[in-house]
Amino acid sequence: MWSVFKKEITSFFTTPVGYLVMGLFLVLTGLFLWVFKGPFNIFDYGFADLSLFFLLAPWIFLLLIPAVTMRSFSEERKLGTLELLLSKPLSTFSLVMGKYLGAFILVLTAVIPTLLYVGTIYELGTTAGNLDTGLVWGSYMGLVLLMAVYTAIGLFTSILTENQIVAFMGGILLCFLSYYGFESLATLFPDGQGALAIQKLGMKAHYERISLGVLDSRDLVYFGSLTAFFLFLSVNRLNRISS
Repeated sequence: MWSVFKKEITSFFTTPVGYLVMGLFLVLTGLFLWVFKGPFNIFDYGFADLSLFFLLAPWIFLLLIPAVTMRSFSEERKLGTLELLLSKPLSTFSLVMGKYLGAFILVLTAVIPTLLYVGTIYELGTTAGNLDTGLVWGSYMGLVLLMAVYTAIGLFTSILTENQIVAFMGGILLCFLSYYGFESLATLFPDGQGALAIQKLGMKAHYERISLGVLDSRDLVYFGSLTAFFLFLSVNRLNRISS
């Protein structure tokens, strides 16, 4: 597993891919939060907090993470190197986890520089330091869990096809449905309890609850189970290809 992980990390940072993903994420969030006028502009918002960043980040990652993972297995299948990997004394689980961790660490690295936003907001308040740090760290925890699921989904769609564009579009679609699909579906039900139950099936409701600074074990189990489910599907699909 670790050999695959090292190979993935090396390939990301010895090519422009890793730097492009990190740069694009930081540029987009920076422009929307500090430059462009609109609903995500912190100066227009009038409050010194990072809630707008945590509203924006899931939508940017919905595009960026499938772009990172689309080549993970699709490229291997297209070049015919997947069979070579499968012939090595390496379990399919180790292969999937190595590629998963490589992609996840890359997107996690892209988030680290946004800690500068915390320092900036900390100083921007009417009273310096008037920032709910518990809320901020809870929101970061929710974002990391969301990224973990997005990465597992992107990896799964990558293993389904040799075409990277199809894997990319499939990853976007599945991430969107998992994040916002149930929220939209809930609007079709007039019953408040029924709508609430449907909303809880989607990631958005759990993400927003963690972003309030409330670390509920049910939310942690939800994200952990969803990540494990898509990793299981990836391993199962890889077993079928290798057999």
